[in-house]
Amino acid sequence: MLETATTTPQAATSVGELVVHNKYDGTVLATLPQCIEADVQLELIRAAAAAPAAAAMPRHERGRILDTAAELLLQRTDKAAELIVAEAGKTITQARKEVSRAVNTLKLSAAETRRNVGEVVPFDSFAGSEKRQGWFTREPLGLIAAITPYNDALNLVAHKLGPAIAGGNTVILKPSQLTPLTAMFLVDLLKEAGLPADFVITVLGDRTVAQSIISSRLVRMVSFTGGFATGRAIAANAGIKRLSMELGGNAPVIVFDDADLATAVEASVSGSFWAAGQNCIGAQRILVHRPVFDAFLEEFVTQTKDLKTGDPRSEQTDIGPMISASAAGEAKRKIDAAVAAGARLLTGGTVDGSVMTPTVLTGVPRSCEAWSEELFAPVVLIEAFDSAAEAIELANDSEYALQAGVFTNDLKRALATAKAIDAGGVMINDSSDYRLDAMPFGGSKYGSMGREGVRFAYEEMTQPKVIAIAS
Repeated sequence: MLETATTTPQAATSVGELVVHNKYDGTVLATLPQCIEADVQLELIRAAAAAPAAAAMPRHERGRILDTAAELLLQRTDKAAELIVAEAGKTITQARKEVSRAVNTLKLSAAETRRNVGEVVPFDSFAGSEKRQGWFTREPLGLIAAITPYNDALNLVAHKLGPAIAGGNTVILKPSQLTPLTAMFLVDLLKEAGLPADFVITVLGDRTVAQSIISSRLVRMVSFTGGFATGRAIAANAGIKRLSMELGGNAPVIVFDDADLATAVEASVSGSFWAAGQNCIGAQRILVHRPVFDAFLEEFVTQTKDLKTGDPRSEQTDIGPMISASAAGEAKRKIDAAVAAGARLLTGGTVDGSVMTPTVLTGVPRSCEAWSEELFAPVVLIEAFDSAAEAIELANDSEYALQAGVFTNDLKRALATAKAIDAGGVMINDSSDYRLDAMPFGGSKYGSMGREGVRFAYEEMTQPKVIAIAS
């Protein structure tokens, strides 16, 4: 992700105020007070002081709160979706899907309170321990710092708060400066469902505020979703505490000559341009077997040209605004640099304010930023390959390895390719842009720390405690 929760505010009317804008028309949605460092220290103390009460809350009560919050969110789908459209710029169709996923995330978190409690330890499996028996439980860490991005302003917050609450922790939440209202909406629902106010505390502020949270010894874990540069800064400043980070990607999709081309094109168009390309597992580099390259490219460009950009409130809009005009401008700069280096622009590449038309490039040199960096924009690169070995070499040519996609009707080839791709997940006969909120989610290369996905985040946010009884 190019923008993160530690991004400086778009605008402030005075010291201590954050102005939140509609990402399509620029109107002011809210003016919010921001914390200064002294405020943050008080909030950290308050959240840490509440940690014993959170740990003591019975599991059935944690589960009830999460289930109730899920039901409240479902009932208010329209309101939540409209907020996401205004604040984050997603289309109304995409926003509704995000709300439904967040409902599922909360329900999965509630289920975790009832199942992931620990295990019996087989002490008699080792000679000399026959007269011992016992078990381990999963205990809360204490205070968790959650730092969230703008691109899934509801569901990625749910992915941190849900497992943290299920595990009996307290949370200090630092949402993106660009989308704080959606995060606050979810926190309010949790409190309406019965969560004590001190169990999740929302803090707004700039990098100084974020650094104060990250470096505090009261914080037992930092869970961060955002960019690599910010992730490095967190790792350098956090001190001795648990870190979980999801730091973006540059997803490849491989299309072999025996694939169902109609399915591959349709899935890859969606995977490339969902949420205006502001998607860490969105397809960025599509690698197509040369015998079907021309046919794939022609149909892909045709379908891309049919996509409608504009007002995200419209049911007919496929691609809404990017998070800001500056983000769109930066993507445009990288497109222009690739074209100057020899790439061909097949469609798109125009910018109107924060709206970028979906863009297809081919012949992009591997030295270009468009090839090597996460673009986080509605831009896709399509290149030909001649052999499976070449496809895998190209797919692995990135430091960022969240997910990949493979299209083929040959099961042996599919499994061999999936094994050879260095990524946290490989989707077969789908684009890289598929995520079930229950599955483990994270990268496999530089910067990979931990896994999200409710069960796996819950385990990151708890710790085993062993009880052994000698008889």
